Formats: sequence, structure tokens, C-alpha cells
Amino acid sequence: MRLGYFPGCSLHATAREYEQSLRATLSQLDVEIEEIDDWACCGATSAHATNRLLSLALPARTLALAEGQKLERVLAPCAACYSRLATARHALAQDAEEAGRVRAVLGRPFTNSVGVLSIVELLRDLAPEIKKRATASPLAGRSLACYYGCLLVRPPEVTGFDDAEAPRAMETVVEATGAKTVVWRRALDCCGGGFSLSRTPSVVRLGRAILDDARAAGAEALVVACPMCHSNLDFRQHAMSHRADGDGRVAGLSILFITEVVGLALGLAPERLGLGRHFVSPHALLQGPAEKALPEHREQA
Repeated sequence: MRLGYFPGCSLHATAREYEQSLRATLSQLDVEIEEIDDWACCGATSAHATNRLLSLALPARTLALAEGQKLERVLAPCAACYSRLATARHALAQDAEEAGRVRAVLGRPFTNSVGVLSIVELLRDLAPEIKKRATASPLAGRSLACYYGCLLVRPPEVTGFDDAEAPRAMETVVEATGAKTVVWRRALDCCGGGFSLSRTPSVVRLGRAILDDARAAGAEALVVACPMCHSNLDFRQHAMSHRADGDGRVAGLSILFITEVVGLALGLAPERLGLGRHFVSPHALLQGPAEKALPEHREQA
């Protein structure tokens, strides 16, 4: 299988472990990804709130470049990037007049023919193959909470690959690796997203509510498919424990990218998946010799 690949800004910077685990895991599943040449930022998270035309033109440019590379589908592992690309594709397919204005901005041929895939959608379709190839994963039998956040399955008319109110795609993937999934209430809650710097207290409050609910449901770790969600929930756990109503205890709940969970099940070593870059180390979850390869703290960029 050959797919276009749109890394977006995060996977080449603050979420390098996500790209590392993505490439390593997909190579084990015989999926070839071809990075789109000369891609640019998709406009997340604020473009659509400031200028609608440009918020559509930015992701449309990426899709136009993918057309030029003869790609039929583009994988956008970041939930925000996926949302912007899929939203632009849907909006321009529905409104010919707006599509014409976007083409004028692009100044290049654009037929809007390239499909957009999220990583969860791709791995869900590969779940039978993941189950067949899974080895003795260190997470086998562990209880994990699947966290979709607010963008992966919403709005349903744009995403369409799962139930927007009660999704199961991520659980299908995680269970194919041999891990267990928990039933909890905040799988679709927002983590605060792009307000991480402008409204940090709100992000800390939202993150703590998410982690508290996951822990109450018996989760030993959280599984995500968004670099912004990972950053907010991993990096800010110390701040969550020092809120005014906190008990001073560091949360200590590991936040794992879904590609890391699948990679471990396919027998890949933790260091190959970038697990040492997490602020909350997952080494306590991993049993056997693989645990020793992980540093106690995240590597500094």
C-alpha cells in the first residue's frame, strides 16, 4: 500500500517520537508513505477562525501537491491536520463557487480528487493484519483508555469513518495488539488544544479531568492519535497535580501514541519507537528486558 504523507508541523518538531513510531510501525505493516513535497502548515488551529478562504486554501494546496505526485490518498497522523485537510476537501466538494475562489488563490490545477486518511482509520482497516502479526507485546493484558479528543471523529459529515458519539475504531486497533480497553466518560472531551499557552490553567483543568476519569475507569495508560493532545496530557501532568484543589501528587499516567502501542505489539524495541522522549516515562508498563532500554526522563530536544 502506498500513501501520501502529510507530517504537519508537529511531527517534524515537538512530536518527533510520533513520526518515528509511525514510520517504524507502518514499515512492519507493508505500508509505504511518501511525504508530500513542499508541504506547508495546514492552518491549524486558528486559520479557520480568522480567514475562511485562506483556511481552505492552505490545506487545499497540500492536496493539490499530492495530486501532482499522483497520490490517491494522503495520511495525516495529526488529528488537527487531518481535520483541516478533510474539512477543506469536504467543503470544496460541496461548494463549486468557493472551490473556484480557492483555485484562483492556489494558481495551480486542483481537482480535489485526493482522499484524506486519519491514522486511526488506517490502523483500524489493518487491525486483522496487526492481530495476525502481533508478538508478545509488553502491553498485552494491560488496561488502556482510548482518547479520541474532539477532532478525530467530528464532525461526522466530514470524518465518516466511525460513530461520532460512540467511536470504536481506536479500541479495535488496541485490542488487536492484545491489550484491553476500558469504558470511560471523557474519550471525546477536548484537552484544550491550541490554548496550551494562551489559557494554560484551562488546559491543566481539562487535562486533569480527563486523566482522573481514565484512572478511575482502571486505565494504566492513555492512547492518543494527536500530538497536541499528547503534549497537553503528557507534559502538563506535574502542573495538574499542583492545582489549587490538587493533592500535590504527580499523576504519572503514561500517554502513548497509537503507533507506539501497535509498534510494541509488532515486536519493535521501545527506543526504535521513540518512547524515551515522553515526559511521563512508560517504562513501568513494559516488562522484561525492553524496560531497561528506556531512559527515566524524556530526552531534551
